Amino acid sequence: MADLLAPGTDAPDFEGTNQDGVPVRLRDLRGKSVVLYFYPYDDTFGCTREACAFRDDLEAFREVGAVVLGVSSQDEASHRKFREKHRLRFDLIADPARRIATAYRAVAIHGLVKRVTYVVGPDGGILAAYRRFDPKSHSKEALRILMRARGMR
Repeated sequence: MADLLAPGTDAPDFEGTNQDGVPVRLRDLRGKSVVLYFYPYDDTFGCTREACAFRDDLEAFREVGAVVLGVSSQDEASHRKFREKHRLRFDLIADPARRIATAYRAVAIHGLVKRVTYVVGPDGGILAAYRRFDPKSHSKEALRILMRARGMR
């Protein structure tokens, strides 16, 4: 998609805090693939389906050496409640100023974070960027991309 960052380009580095206030930086994850998914709002129907799909596929992501990170504009407390309620086992990054979402072209005209997923390779390069209307498909698509990148089927 022309409006997303292009595969083959370097993923913008970022620094944010997770649901527990712990800093998370993309540069600290070098050597691992990263699935960076942006979503509009904690604990809404579509966003919950999406997060739970990533949760359910988390072991498969770990098997291919990938880290999953969710990003939206809610604060740490909102992310903590959302994570606990749905037993999510990956970090949710608070981006209230939408700096990370802006760097990744994941902000809609009205200011809401768009549902966009980036797959970043271990070298920090973007392997894929995509948007899907069915939130549940984001996880499976990211997994397919990572498996293909590793020469798996």
